Amino acid sequence: MRTYDAVVVGAGPSGLGAAIEIAKAGGSTLLIDENELPGGQLFKQIHKFFGSREHYAGIRGYEIGKMLLREAEEFKVDVRLNTRVWGIFPNHTVVATDNKTSFYCRGKKIILATGASENALSFPGSTLPGVMTAGAAQTITNLYRVLPGKNILIVGSGNVGVIVAYQLRQAGANIVAVVDVTEEISGYEVHARKIKRAGIPILLRTTIKEALGEKEVESAILHRVDENFQPIAGSEWEVKVDTICLAVGLTPRLELAAISKCEPIYNPVMGGIVPLHNSTMHTSQEGIYVAGDLAGIEEASSALDEGRVAGLQATIDLGLGTKEEQEELLAQAQGRLNALRQGPFGEKRQIAKESIWKQAENRASTASSESSVSNEGSL
Repeated sequence: MRTYDAVVVGAGPSGLGAAIEIAKAGGSTLLIDENELPGGQLFKQIHKFFGSREHYAGIRGYEIGKMLLREAEEFKVDVRLNTRVWGIFPNHTVVATDNKTSFYCRGKKIILATGASENALSFPGSTLPGVMTAGAAQTITNLYRVLPGKNILIVGSGNVGVIVAYQLRQAGANIVAVVDVTEEISGYEVHARKIKRAGIPILLRTTIKEALGEKEVESAILHRVDENFQPIAGSEWEVKVDTICLAVGLTPRLELAAISKCEPIYNPVMGGIVPLHNSTMHTSQEGIYVAGDLAGIEEASSALDEGRVAGLQATIDLGLGTKEEQEELLAQAQGRLNALRQGPFGEKRQIAKESIWKQAENRASTASSESSVSNEGSL
């Protein structure tokens, strides 16, 4: 059984960031992903990133993905695609399959960057062909160059909803409306302004009641809701659409963290249940770190830097590279994350993260005290 310095599960921005930092420091690194291509969501993101130069401002998502892949190749990261990890056992033994054969290996450190899955929404007609998640529509359009429909309704005004609405519009679709039950747009205003300029209506305090059609979506019934999100009687109307894209949030993919016995914690701001972790992304399990959407739903820039934080902390714990240099790089990555979590949208995430870190510190302190008492009792 081969032993790596680190096994990273998930080759999205956070996994790539972690793997690159470990490999840069001279660590042997295995990067595993179940998809055909590494890069995760980056290769569906045709829009330019904004922010600072450190966050690749002005560069399109798929170009950032290519840059990260070149770095991974340059530093000899062992990348296994079309490969699914189905078990993590004691002593950090990882078992995976490529659907032909299974193999197992060991990582001195394990970094879980398994991302998130899109939430569904149940309503009459939600199983009709033509109802899909916004991420699925983005994949079909941006990767396979096929429009999912001609007249499209977007449910949800978060970043995913407004970005996908704009990209579908660019590809030639007619976006009938973006609807959201909340009283304000959930996504960044910089994205929302684009679809407003394109003439796409954003209807707040509004949601879908029913999808209609014989064999596929032909129309949708919308209705208004009150401040308690209850339907307002008599407010229904019908819109002609052939596609309904659901952008109603993401949920961290916890399966591998759960079987690794990483302690969970509930935080609604970060997407629900996430693995408990400290400010350097270490979980309650020795030698296991998390990063990206698994550790809390944020955007790709945050996921990338969280991956770098996890990878840099792993290099320090492994004794790779020069400690002072690795600690400086770690501090820089944490500083970039703090900068991303500023402002009206970022502040809530910063507070949520600090709450998770504090609980992780308290748990570690309690465990240390219990261990000391146990050792004293055995003398």
